[in-house]
Amino acid sequence: MIRLAFMMTMLAAIFVFLGYVVGMLFGAPELFTLGALLIALIMNAASFFYSDRIVLSMTKAKMVSEDDQPALHRIVSGLALAAGIPKPKVAVIESNAPNAFATGRGPGKSVVAVTTGLLGFLNESELEGVLSHEISHIKHRDVLVASIAATVAGAISYLALVGRFGAFGSGSRNRDAGNLALILSFLAPIAAFLVQVAISRGREYDADREGALLSRKPLSLASALEKIERSAKGGARLAASPSTSPLWIVNPFRGEAITEMFSTHPSTWKRIDRLKSMATNIGALQ
Repeated sequence: MIRLAFMMTMLAAIFVFLGYVVGMLFGAPELFTLGALLIALIMNAASFFYSDRIVLSMTKAKMVSEDDQPALHRIVSGLALAAGIPKPKVAVIESNAPNAFATGRGPGKSVVAVTTGLLGFLNESELEGVLSHEISHIKHRDVLVASIAATVAGAISYLALVGRFGAFGSGSRNRDAGNLALILSFLAPIAAFLVQVAISRGREYDADREGALLSRKPLSLASALEKIERSAKGGARLAASPSTSPLWIVNPFRGEAITEMFSTHPSTWKRIDRLKSMATNIGALQ
């Protein structure tokens, strides 16, 4: 909870400060600051209670039934039982880019989402490795942190865009405020992104390790990560906001300017090396 409180406070502070600067462009900084504070509070509360719905909407994920995806549901059910948590809901995203994520408030209210590209790209053992990683995130409530971060960071990006247009339209009537708003409209999303980076990298190593122990298939997870990484490097893209990058098992936004400078994930190749070293320890060779 300390990690969640830190993230919510930092992102809310960035949002409020950006609101103050945008308010300067319109001659009402106090009003805009108060408005941004209220929006931040409402957004944090909404993200806490409805983060799963928000993220599913941002990624265009659709719920699927057991009749639609029986094999996918079977794997999720088995892993959830092994992890000792309720079975998450299952969603699918229409995209050729192979990837997956989990979202929700906790083990009792969570969703596992995979792309159609992942279903067609991985064998069943590799798919189980990926899903074990996501189930581990759910078990340790990592998904709430990542989902709230994605939601608030996305809002900061939209407000920054408003500030950018306002700065260009301010002309000489408020040149200093316009220049400041223009600078912050670029810096604020980067600052929000860095907050996400600070909380997300360690989670991925932990979820790899816990997922490999859960499925007892570290080599299958390693193989899946390699395939997803090569696909992302090959140009496969998802039609989703870059603010969702911490959610995915492999960062899919390699072409974005900000994500070229920083990464929400540790090196995929380092993750693969760690998983391979685990294989001999737990006797998993598949």
